[in-house]
Amino acid sequence: MIHFCTLYNSNYAAKGLAMYYSLAKHCPSFHLYLFAFDDQLAVAMKAMQLENLTVVTLKEFEDEALLAVKPTRTAGEYCWTCSGSTILYCLKHYDIDACTYIDADLYFYADPTVLIDEMGDDDVLITEHRYTATNDLSKTSGKYCVQFMTFKNTQNGLHVLKWWRNACLDWCYNKMEDGKFGDQKYLDDWTTRFSGIHELQHLGGGVAPWNMQQYTFQRKGQQIICTEKVSKKEFQLVFFHFHALDCYKKWFIREFKMMGLDHVLTIENRKLLYDDYLKELKYCHQEMRKYDKNIDGVAIRPAYKTTIGGWISAIVKHYCRSNKQYYSIWFKN
Repeated sequence: MIHFCTLYNSNYAAKGLAMYYSLAKHCPSFHLYLFAFDDQLAVAMKAMQLENLTVVTLKEFEDEALLAVKPTRTAGEYCWTCSGSTILYCLKHYDIDACTYIDADLYFYADPTVLIDEMGDDDVLITEHRYTATNDLSKTSGKYCVQFMTFKNTQNGLHVLKWWRNACLDWCYNKMEDGKFGDQKYLDDWTTRFSGIHELQHLGGGVAPWNMQQYTFQRKGQQIICTEKVSKKEFQLVFFHFHALDCYKKWFIREFKMMGLDHVLTIENRKLLYDDYLKELKYCHQEMRKYDKNIDGVAIRPAYKTTIGGWISAIVKHYCRSNKQYYSIWFKN
């Protein structure tokens, strides 16, 4: 049994549900602990009665230390502040041997057991960004990504985890300051600061917009096989991180844009990854609305004024996309 935890609010409900379904499809034995960051999401997810899901409310989760810093953080900064605390909560309250934190906007294409097994006798698993040179944000965002991290319930694993939690309680903001940024830059020196730290070597764990330019992708049966362009090494895609896929709600149109990263998507990769992922999001959006019609789950960006010209522009962009940016829409049913 692999134990995962994640955190998000209603704005990420469809993405989180898509992530859960992808785990259910590929991971034979798992349990996911969802830390619901608003009561609306908690009620809806509990009502769904998903077999491998436990919903943890903020009332259950937040302790005095978290509540003390909460007023000093934005909503996003507070989520970052809580990442280590969610793992620690699971290890303490559910008597489990290990817990893996996963971001809500991951989507699994294969069993992640292979990633965790790679740890061997080490106590902590971390994943590199593996930035493409033109997208390298290591100096600001850190060498490692808080997207898929495993901590064992061992003396050393808890030592590292508590150090990280306390560091995030002291300082966790969306800015660079004294070599720190959010919860992520803290990981930069872990391989020298602590023992028992394992850097994930499997390239299939952590493919994302900031590194996908280094690979080619093709479907083989039920698998997606990637090839590293430089080494020609083949590997199975385990999960893709759909970071910065922003959604804008324009009445009956949902407009999706890939923002903030200079990358090129081939038509094949759009169909293989992004277009299929949007189909999953639409399905999960509709599923969430069965339990609470007020939960959108994908409209995470504020709507802006829409005109007839704006709708026409969105449709044209959808069907005549440039190579520089992913762009897609769906129409409300």
